[in-house]
Amino acid sequence: MTAEYDPLVAPPPKKVRLRDAPLVRVIAQVRFSPILSVQQPEFIAPFQEAIRAAYPVLRQEHAQSLLVGLQGIATGQKQVAWRLADVEGAWRVSLAPEFVALETTDYSSRSDFIGRMQAVLGAVAKHIEPAVVQRVGLRYIDRVTGDALEDIAKLVRPEMLGIVNTPLYEHARHELSETLLSVPDTGEQLLARWGHLPAGGTVDPNAIEPIHERSWVLDIDMFSAKQQPFAATSLIEDLGCFAERLYTVFRWTVTEEFLRRYGGEP
Repeated sequence: MTAEYDPLVAPPPKKVRLRDAPLVRVIAQVRFSPILSVQQPEFIAPFQEAIRAAYPVLRQEHAQSLLVGLQGIATGQKQVAWRLADVEGAWRVSLAPEFVALETTDYSSRSDFIGRMQAVLGAVAKHIEPAVVQRVGLRYIDRVTGDALEDIAKLVRPEMLGIVNTPLYEHARHELSETLLSVPDTGEQLLARWGHLPAGGTVDPNAIEPIHERSWVLDIDMFSAKQQPFAATSLIEDLGCFAERLYTVFRWTVTEEFLRRYGGEP
C-alpha cells in the first residue's frame, strides 16, 4: 500500500484469512433509550428463550453507575445486566436497560459474527422492542505477544511504532497512542488505540485482559452516535460496513510480514 492510500475512504482489500490471527476479542454493541423493565426476569424471559439454544448459560450482574457533574462524582442507581454465554464461554450476549452487546474470543469470520449479531438483534426487536438507537459500534482487538513482539518493527508500518526504534524504548513501562478519526461523508467515527503494554497492564480490563507478558495491542472501534429507529436490518447493514472499514484500517496498519507470520498469504 502506498503512502497516499487512505484506509478511511479506500475500497476494502481482498480478505486474507490468518490461520493464527492474534485477534483476541471482537465486540458489537447497540445502545438504545433505557428500558427499565429489562431488569425484571419475567420481562427478559422470552428474549432468553429465543437465543437460549446458542447461549444457554445465564448470569445476572449488578452494576453501580457513576454520575459526573459540577458537584463531583456521585453514585447513581444500581442496574441489572444479563449475561448469556455459550457453554465454552467464548461467546457472550449482554443485555442491560440501555444496550445489547455480542462479544467473542473465538472469532472465525465476519459472516459468522454478523450472522450471530443479526439473530440477537432480531430477538431484541421482537421481545424487548427498543424504539430509538443512540449508538451502534463494532470493535476489534489484536494483541501481539511472544517472539512476534521482538519483530514488531517488521510487522506494523513505521507510523505505528512510536518510540520503538529509539533509545527511549528500552526504558518505557508502556507506550500507547490514541486517535479519534472522522470517517469522511458518513458522520461515523473511528477510535484507534495502539502500542505496548507491560506484563499485567491493560487500558480496559473488561476487553483487554491483563496477561503475564508484554504485548503490543491494536484496538480499533468504529461507531455512529446518530439517533435512529431500532431496525435490526439497518443495524446489521451498518455493522457490516463497519467491519469492512475496520478491516481496511487493519490492513493499512500491518505489513505483509505480519500476514505471513500469522498464517496468511498476502
